Amino acid sequence: MSEALHAEWTKLRTLPGTGWLLLGAVAATVIISATVSAAVSCSSTAACHVDVTRLSLTGTYLGQAVVALVAVLAVSGEYGTGMIATTLAAMPGRATLLATKAAVVTAVTLAAGTLAVLGSVVAGQLILPGHGYNPANGYPALSLADGTVVRAAAGTVLYLALIALLSLGIATVVRDAAVAIGVVLGLLYLFPILTQVVGSPGVARHLQQIGPMTAGLEIQASTGQAHLPIGPWAGLGVLAAWAAAALLAGAVVLRIRDA
Repeated sequence: MSEALHAEWTKLRTLPGTGWLLLGAVAATVIISATVSAAVSCSSTAACHVDVTRLSLTGTYLGQAVVALVAVLAVSGEYGTGMIATTLAAMPGRATLLATKAAVVTAVTLAAGTLAVLGSVVAGQLILPGHGYNPANGYPALSLADGTVVRAAAGTVLYLALIALLSLGIATVVRDAAVAIGVVLGLLYLFPILTQVVGSPGVARHLQQIGPMTAGLEIQASTGQAHLPIGPWAGLGVLAAWAAAALLAGAVVLRIRDA
């Protein structure tokens, strides 16, 4: 197993663009979060965002797309070059192959996600108080010493890792990079769009509860949890179920289909 992990790590590390994509995921998350924090203000004449923690992590909406691309390329890159045949010859156990790919992709995503989330929270700490989001206006200080903020930050890192696993499973099923990333982004961003266009509040709430992004990102909520469509950890569980289903489908297809 250690040899398989080393092989997958070597392949992912030497894949053109992997390092830049991971750096891009961190940069995109932090820059968007900082930009949004700098663009909002809270005063007697301006509307205030109700959740400072979620506000500081806004960049996750873009960063997750880059994470998904990294995970997709971990599989589709081998199919695109034909290297998958060599990989399967060296490692006939296909379940083991997928498991090692998942482990390596998860590890690099957790590392990049941790940097991205910490950078976003620090940016929020530095920027938001000067824009009215401070104790004087009734907002708690954004601090990693706060258990709720820690839960939201750690949960966001786990969210990104689950997005990577979801993307890896889908890429294993469809093989083609463009199709896989299209399916992943469709799953992530379609549910929020549908919740805005359906006429029934009840249907919209159910869509929020089952959508991988809408449910998963409730882990970032630090206020008004009684009014959420789904609880923070339950929402992350929904995303975990999507990721598990995608990986299971990928394992089945990988096992029964020729390289």
